[in-house]
Amino acid sequence: MKKLIIPILTLTLLAACKKTPEKPVPNVIDSMAQAKEKNIEAAAQKKKTDEVAVKAANDEILQALKNKNYKAFASFIHPEKGITFSMYGFVDPKEDMHFSKVDFEKYQPTKTLYTWGAQDGSGDPYKATINDYLAKWVFTGDFTASQYSLNKFQAGGNSLNNLAKIYPGKDFTENYIKGTEENSKMDWKTIRFVFEEFEGKQYLVAVVNDQWTI
Repeated sequence: MKKLIIPILTLTLLAACKKTPEKPVPNVIDSMAQAKEKNIEAAAQKKKTDEVAVKAANDEILQALKNKNYKAFASFIHPEKGITFSMYGFVDPKEDMHFSKVDFEKYQPTKTLYTWGAQDGSGDPYKATINDYLAKWVFTGDFTASQYSLNKFQAGGNSLNNLAKIYPGKDFTENYIKGTEENSKMDWKTIRFVFEEFEGKQYLVAVVNDQWTI
């Protein structure tokens, strides 16, 4: 009789397992999917809002440069990170001119000369005041009527463009003036603004000029 106890007990447990109804599993997967969709929609909406804010800031900065209203321009400089100016498409953080917001506002009205970089071809240093650099190098055409793009390059020459590598994940705009037929379209020029949001406002962290180089 003792030998029958184990088989009978095993059969009883198996029968109990078969008779126990499966509990309904909460629809966790659907809930997670719905939450994910909402997050995607929220992110898309936020990105749309950011695009509008970046475009508005881009246009205001161009207008300030056109009007030589450098106080208005300075209001867009990042309060903590300042601003970097690159003469060409290749950005060199160690060599490019950098100002804090305070220093830019302090020295902008002065006649202080700065070396902004080396000119392509000759290699000669380009020296100018802040005002002259903005008027004679940065805003060399009516960029308020240029072709606009966000996070996309329209122009490209024979020089290396490393903006995306130096400023990964940052929003940037490109304001592009195409070249003329008489110059085989090689006289194109562009201004790129790199933005970073800070306390709800889009600020400039870099101004990058680009053009055809020798």
